[in-house]
Amino acid sequence: MTDLTAADATLASAKPATKPARPYFSSGPCAKPPGWSPEKLATESLGRSHRSKLGKTRLQYCIDLMRELLRLPDTHRIGIVPGSDTGAFEMAMWTMLGARPVTTLAWESFGEGWVTDAVKQLKLDPTVLRAGYGQLPDLNAVDWSNDVLFTWNGTTSGVRVPNGDWIADDREGLSFADATSAVFAYDMPWDKIDVATFSWQKVLGGEGAHGVLILGPRAVERLETYTPAWPLPKVFRLVSKGKLAEGVFKGETINTPSMLAVEDAIFALEWGKGLGGAKGLIARSDANAAALDKIVEERDWLGHLAEDPAIRSRTSVCLTVEGADADFIKKFASLLEKEGAAYDVAGYRDAPAGLRIWCGATVDTADIEALGPWLDWAYATARAG
Repeated sequence: MTDLTAADATLASAKPATKPARPYFSSGPCAKPPGWSPEKLATESLGRSHRSKLGKTRLQYCIDLMRELLRLPDTHRIGIVPGSDTGAFEMAMWTMLGARPVTTLAWESFGEGWVTDAVKQLKLDPTVLRAGYGQLPDLNAVDWSNDVLFTWNGTTSGVRVPNGDWIADDREGLSFADATSAVFAYDMPWDKIDVATFSWQKVLGGEGAHGVLILGPRAVERLETYTPAWPLPKVFRLVSKGKLAEGVFKGETINTPSMLAVEDAIFALEWGKGLGGAKGLIARSDANAAALDKIVEERDWLGHLAEDPAIRSRTSVCLTVEGADADFIKKFASLLEKEGAAYDVAGYRDAPAGLRIWCGATVDTADIEALGPWLDWAYATARAG
């Protein structure tokens, strides 16, 4: 990457006049909602027991808001659990797998993590359907007599499942969806999902450490009729005396939650409600992804890691940079950070060298649009170096 042209030199020397007002493009934790400030958070629950009337009321309110915004049917339960999305998904795996054969889908690093857990930790022998970064496995090859584990939106690869049509209505196994970069950004077909997990730190721009576990009626039936062969840590236990621990899904968390994180999530959910709920949040993500698509289309040195638009993420968008290696991307991202033009845009460490731009609802479309000229400048400047 040493053939510096005159155009490169010009771009490298001329910084764009306008910066993104909020240059937060990290794929987790993600940008806070527009207008957020710590002073706007309710603090009455801080310093109080999470089991006090006030604490349980706020936790239940958070759950109720999630249900309302997601248009989640009453058949599905929502619980706030420890360990972010990872903790929630592992809780589901440890408590429900082993009753049936298992199929795992892996096309990026987190999907591979579930394969590792199933094989090395739970000692199962899953069928593994794999694809490389930027692609999907053959969804038609999934055997729905098995329990099936997959990521709805691969945060590290920029690849998502196109919809829920491939999930069988008459499935015998359970569908386990790691949906942390998808919930609140796509219209989720809840009748197709038996288990879903996510974290507030993604589309809502909330804080980390807490996960959300959503269980459909078939998952509840599994919990109440099947006991795994392995021991369960206390933080994974969802059943008491053969019945679902309903309190977990009514604000009575298994461990002590951060009420500050809960209040932060409530702020984001109330902001989303003001936009019209999931519909408004989805519209913002779609507009951001469209603005980034336009930037990519106008530059021959930029591309999408997921070439097929039908499976391309509209939240964690992963981009290829012509001729770039890991060192070039590191320099590219550092230049933008130093200028305060964009933070945390380097691709995931296990993914092919490239950029990753978060386009979820808490990002403003104007900031995506303002990013384009700065990508040009950083590219030219890195080449000049």
